[in-house]
Amino acid sequence: MKKIILIFSVFLFTSCTTYLMPIESFEEQFQNVNESSREEVKVRTPYYGISTKYLANTINNITCFDKNNNSIILKNSPSIEIRITEKNEKKTIFYFDRVYQENSIVYGDKSRIPGFEKGIPLDSILKIEIQDGKKNFKYIENDTSKQQ
Repeated sequence: MKKIILIFSVFLFTSCTTYLMPIESFEEQFQNVNESSREEVKVRTPYYGISTKYLANTINNITCFDKNNNSIILKNSPSIEIRITEKNEKKTIFYFDRVYQENSIVYGDKSRIPGFEKGIPLDSILKIEIQDGKKNFKYIENDTSKQQ
C-alpha cells in the first residue's frame, strides 16, 4: 500500500510542472497574435467523444522557464493553461491557445464555452505562469500544425 501511495505522490507532484514566462517574453511571443490572426481548430474533448470548434492562437511552441531559470520549449495544446497574476494579486487562468494580445490588453477564455472572454491590461500583470493541466483535450482534423 505504501508503494502505491508513493507512486501516486510522485506522479501527482511531477505531472503538473509550472513554468514561468517573463512579461517581456510574453510580449515577444504574442507580438503578432491578435484577434484577427487566430485560426479555427477542432478539438476532441474528454467528454464522451464530443468535439468543439473555436478560434485559437497560432503559436505552436511556447518558450518558458523552469524554477532553475532553464529555458523550456512546450508544444502548444488545448490542455496548456496560462495563469496570470495581476499586481493586485488577483489570479486568472486561461486556456493558452485561446490567448491573444491587442492594444496592450491580454485577452483569453476561462472556459471552452463561448462568452467567458476576459481582458487584462498588460501593465497590470505581475507574473505569468504556464502549466499543462493534463486535461484530455486533443486537436483533431487536418490542422497538422496543431495536431498531436
